[in-house]
Amino acid sequence: MIYKHIPGVKVKDKFSDCKKFRYHLTIENITKTKGDSLCVIMQNPSIANAEIADKSVQFLEKLIFEKEVELFRNVKTIIIVNQFARIQTKYFEGKAEHIGPDNKIHIRKAIDLSNTILIAWGKTNPFLKRQQDILRIISSFKHKKVLMTKKHPSRGTYQKFIVPFST
Repeated sequence: MIYKHIPGVKVKDKFSDCKKFRYHLTIENITKTKGDSLCVIMQNPSIANAEIADKSVQFLEKLIFEKEVELFRNVKTIIIVNQFARIQTKYFEGKAEHIGPDNKIHIRKAIDLSNTILIAWGKTNPFLKRQQDILRIISSFKHKKVLMTKKHPSRGTYQKFIVPFST
């Protein structure tokens, strides 16, 4: 199923030259003149790009820009990065070569540009070593607010979906 980005957003993407890795998806709410940035870290990208969304991206756009959740009231920009930059929609294996040669650079930049970090890889994510790597990167940024989701955004609900971060 193809999902569309919500109205009122401008989306930019960054792919590797080979198009096998998506390093970030930046979604700007063009109805706001100013606001904060939110870094969202998920597991691995699917086909979402500047023209089309996927279920997870569309859910996040609605949650952050349309549902008037107090935590996100001041967010103007969402920067989505992933533990693994390899684009794959089914049977993802999470091998080291799926991380992507430039992924760490893009994750660090997204965190640096953001006021808040939302860990959204879901509780059933089996890639514990990679999660630890990402948490080490996050911990190197002092004074960033860190939140997490109860589930992966593709299975999200708009009620009580965001919880305080805990290891």
